[in-house]
Amino acid sequence: MEMVILVDKDDNQIGTMEKMEAHRKGELHRAFSVLIFNSKGEMLLQKRAKSKYHSGGLWTNACCSHPMPGEQMEVTIQRRVREEIGIHVKPVFSYKFVYKTALDQNLIEHELDHVFVAEYNDRPVLNAAEAEDWKYVSLAWLREDVKKNPSKYTHWFKLILSHPQLEKYN
Repeated sequence: MEMVILVDKDDNQIGTMEKMEAHRKGELHRAFSVLIFNSKGEMLLQKRAKSKYHSGGLWTNACCSHPMPGEQMEVTIQRRVREEIGIHVKPVFSYKFVYKTALDQNLIEHELDHVFVAEYNDRPVLNAAEAEDWKYVSLAWLREDVKKNPSKYTHWFKLILSHPQLEKYN
C-alpha cells in the first residue's frame, strides 16, 4: 500500500494516508515535480501512460510523484526518476506551491508540490507502466502549444509553466 505524507499549508507533516484515499478525499499532501532541461534549454516532457490512475495520456514534466514517509525527498526523487524514465540526475530545489483540482476518475489532486530542476542531454528509457512517449521542446513552443491545446497537458504542469520562477530557464 503506497502512502503519502499529509501536510498543512506551511508544509509541516501532520500524518500519512494511503495514496488513493488521499486523492479521493482531496487531502493536502506532499508531492514533487522534476523539470529536466537539456543544454539547449529544451524541456524534457513525458506523456503519461494511459493506464495511470489519473491524467493518463497527458503530457507533463519529466517526473512527478510523492515522497515516501521516512524517505528523504532527494532519495525519492532520484529513485522515481530512474523508475519512470530510466535516468540518473541530481535535481536542485527551485520552489513549491499548493494547488487543488478535480481530476478524472473522481479524484481530487490537492498537493503541496516541490519543484526541482535538473539538466540531462540524452534520451530517457521509459517505463511503459509510467510513460508512453517523450520529447524535448523549447519553452516558447511549449507555452504556445499549451495555449492551443490545454487539454493535452496535466493541470499541475500548466501551473508550473505559468510560475515566474520558470523564466530563469528561458
